[in-house]
Amino acid sequence: MKGFRGTLAHRFTESPLLQLRLPPWRSRLIAVLILSSFGVLIGRAFYLQVLNNDFLQEKGESRYRRDIEISASRGRIADRHGDVLAISTPMKSIWAIPSAATLTPEQTRQLAALLETDPAQLARKLDTDKTFVFLRRQIPPTVADQVAALKLPGIGQDKEYRRFYPTGDMTAHMVGFTGVDDKGLEGVELAFHGQLLGQPGSRSVIKDRRGQIVEDVGSIKAPRDGKDIRLALDSKIQYVAYSHLKQAIAENNAKAGGVVVLDARTGEILALANWPTYNPNNREKLSGSQLRNRAVTDTFEPGSTLKPFTIALALDAGKVRFDTVINCAPGRLTIGSATIADAHPHGALTVAQVIQKSSNVGAAKIAATMPAQKMWQMFDDVGFGQIPHLGFPGEVSGRVRPWKSWRPIEQATMSYGHGISVSLIQLARAYSVFARDGDLVPLSLTRIDGPAAHGATVFSRQTARDVRAMLEMAVQTGGTAPKAQIPGYRVAGKTGTAHKLEGGRYARKYVSSFVGFAPASDPRLIVAVMIDEPSGGKHYGGDVAAPVFASVMSNSLRTLGVAPDLPLVVAQSAKSPTVKAKL
Repeated sequence: MKGFRGTLAHRFTESPLLQLRLPPWRSRLIAVLILSSFGVLIGRAFYLQVLNNDFLQEKGESRYRRDIEISASRGRIADRHGDVLAISTPMKSIWAIPSAATLTPEQTRQLAALLETDPAQLARKLDTDKTFVFLRRQIPPTVADQVAALKLPGIGQDKEYRRFYPTGDMTAHMVGFTGVDDKGLEGVELAFHGQLLGQPGSRSVIKDRRGQIVEDVGSIKAPRDGKDIRLALDSKIQYVAYSHLKQAIAENNAKAGGVVVLDARTGEILALANWPTYNPNNREKLSGSQLRNRAVTDTFEPGSTLKPFTIALALDAGKVRFDTVINCAPGRLTIGSATIADAHPHGALTVAQVIQKSSNVGAAKIAATMPAQKMWQMFDDVGFGQIPHLGFPGEVSGRVRPWKSWRPIEQATMSYGHGISVSLIQLARAYSVFARDGDLVPLSLTRIDGPAAHGATVFSRQTARDVRAMLEMAVQTGGTAPKAQIPGYRVAGKTGTAHKLEGGRYARKYVSSFVGFAPASDPRLIVAVMIDEPSGGKHYGGDVAAPVFASVMSNSLRTLGVAPDLPLVVAQSAKSPTVKAKL
């Protein structure tokens, strides 16, 4: 039996089934393929790690290296004398990487207390699938230091800036404000956003898995701060305009109002004030009425402040002269089915007295002597119906209907400022044709250091001076605005009183206005005043708006050191054409 087992074992090992005979070339082929595979892997590794390691380096660094943006400081806004109106102050923002921010309930309460928020609300912010969330923006650096001292996982902070406005509500509508992302939203902040913004920089850092910076690798790009803006605005004149407007609104129990002060020589906007207003440093509870820059965005029927333009057109066309007599009796004029009336009936008036007494009948009769197209073109030439293009949000063009659709009654009413709408800034600018020698000066929000501006000619020099004399008569005894007089200075200007349209009908609500300039012998400033819905017992422009003009103009002239001119010409001389030779 033993021999049998040995025989079986011998035969099993020598079985032909176990003897695999392979061709020699196959083993050599397999060896070559294996060696080639190792060669390819070695070559690929050499290529990736030695010749071209950017890809792997980038993938590796992406797990621990971050590029952090370095905020740029927004440019300052200053008035014409360099007094700061808007400046950026360093602040901090607190952020979190929710996946790494594993805070205990006690840590959550501590962080919520520093950020002045509810712990439950903070916990909800951290319980999110987002990879990054802001917990609080624009907090003081001292508070940010206290947050950093807690050494909370997944919580970080970055430097940013917050805009501060030293003059507050006084210049709010002029300067405007920015949002939390430092983007200009209103006023000059929006109009000059591109120049003020600047360019942010960046730096490279190494962060651990919790989002904490463990090493500052270096700066990649240095930030470039925004450009400073020097406005034409004069803070002292702005304060005068703002304070007297605020006082007039209270005294007349008015709804709103605005004041614009222009430099007649350069077209610079020295002041722009509105009421109601707001504090740009605290905008938590704002209404639309507070935000509206009424001097630019609101339109109104200018009333009799438009009569000088009608008279100027007629003078330029040779239809009338300074002393041409217009029969205004009996104080009413019927055109078609409508009747025009004067506030106070007059008989025969010279053209100059039509302005002095503010006769609607006289203005309508003078307008009837001219083609509607010429009148429309004149309105267009002085800027009515056109956007001022100052860059302010919400700038309006006003409304001047096409002349082809005018009916005779409409041309008549437009001659004294009804049926047409303008903004206060448009009206102030239009009066530069009389304060100057007939040319319309372009407006400027920024300070002009070069020569005085030259505008497009609208009226002849003689026409401008004739109307200037008429406007000077309007503020003297016998005129509609003796309350616009200023001791020591000759003043020229015109009142306006217009009913407000509500639901397509004129209501017993008024817009009172006054536009004028001084010194009349050599105009330096133009001041336009609008009081919306005065309800304190007075509503005429001469009673409501003219006193505001006098206060603002008087203080502004003295602020600029403009010499008085009243002793040069006796007050009564403006009652006759003789004044033309002395203007």
